[in-house]
Amino acid sequence: MNLTYERFADIHLNDPFFDSLKQDYEEFAEWFARKAEEKAYVMRDSSGELFAFLYLKIETEAVEDIHPPLEAKKRIKVGTLKINAHGSRLGERFVKKIFDHALSAEVDEIYVTVFDKHAGLISLFQKYGFVEHGQKATPNGTELVLLKSLHERHADLVANYPIIRTQDANIYLLALQPQWHTRLLPDSILKSEDTSILEDVSYSNSIHKVYLANMRNLPVLKTGDVILIYRTSDGMGPAEYRSVATSLCVVEEFRNISSFANETEFMTYCRPYSVFNETELAEFWKTKKYPYVIRFTYNFALPKRLTRTSLISDHGLRRDDYWGFMKLSHNQFHSILSASKFDESLVIH
Repeated sequence: MNLTYERFADIHLNDPFFDSLKQDYEEFAEWFARKAEEKAYVMRDSSGELFAFLYLKIETEAVEDIHPPLEAKKRIKVGTLKINAHGSRLGERFVKKIFDHALSAEVDEIYVTVFDKHAGLISLFQKYGFVEHGQKATPNGTELVLLKSLHERHADLVANYPIIRTQDANIYLLALQPQWHTRLLPDSILKSEDTSILEDVSYSNSIHKVYLANMRNLPVLKTGDVILIYRTSDGMGPAEYRSVATSLCVVEEFRNISSFANETEFMTYCRPYSVFNETELAEFWKTKKYPYVIRFTYNFALPKRLTRTSLISDHGLRRDDYWGFMKLSHNQFHSILSASKFDESLVIH
């Protein structure tokens, strides 16, 4: 099930999915009709039924219908967000899409208005650094206004998301095999890959990821370290050109499997965010085959993917080093970011 970007005119307003929005907002049908040529992000199930909808609007003028008002500035308004939640952490995937859209549009702020009754949605936004700014009075009732500045620093790593901070952090390249890479990091899919593998499951949707491994030197990882994800070759051509750097992530926590008190605690920690199923995780617990457990945030997909050849010839990585996991210098990291067309204002040095 893919996230698509569709015209309002191609989305059916009479879909039962929109019933609750019509109840909350008397003018919703009229508003929807006015947006006919604009676009929204949607997801449908295998039968074509709509179960998620996100509309984003770029604004540059002052926002004066809220109290206190917002001064004129380029920002994104989360116009409409509705998700039929079913335990797959789809909300996190849409929060990431909001950030991706905002960063692509080079805006300074994001804001959303939401009724108090939607406590789960409010909590989700606040988790990622949205703060209460004020209120908006409407004929439908009073909404809370939540605001996120993309340049404000937070002490909490998750509240800072998606901005990456490299002060006091080390930077590492971490290799993922193709069969795990795109399931875990859906926005980093390569053009040559089959999008049908992107299922509506928690480990794909979540901003947070858990990966188990047994690569040497992994225990040096600490909270806040930056990971450059390296997708290994799919065997469809020379590794020099099929292995590529795809994504930027930040370590939330590094643990040894022996730090979990029992299997239940281990499963509770890993299962929602790991590509491995319960049977595989149970086997890993039993055998301790993969003793290192990395939890990290999925921050960015690189605009341009750099091949192994480019990483070696243009950015100073050594061919003979161990490419499963290796430390990068800050100079190598910035060289890679520049060549990948990444906006380095999103990295605080």
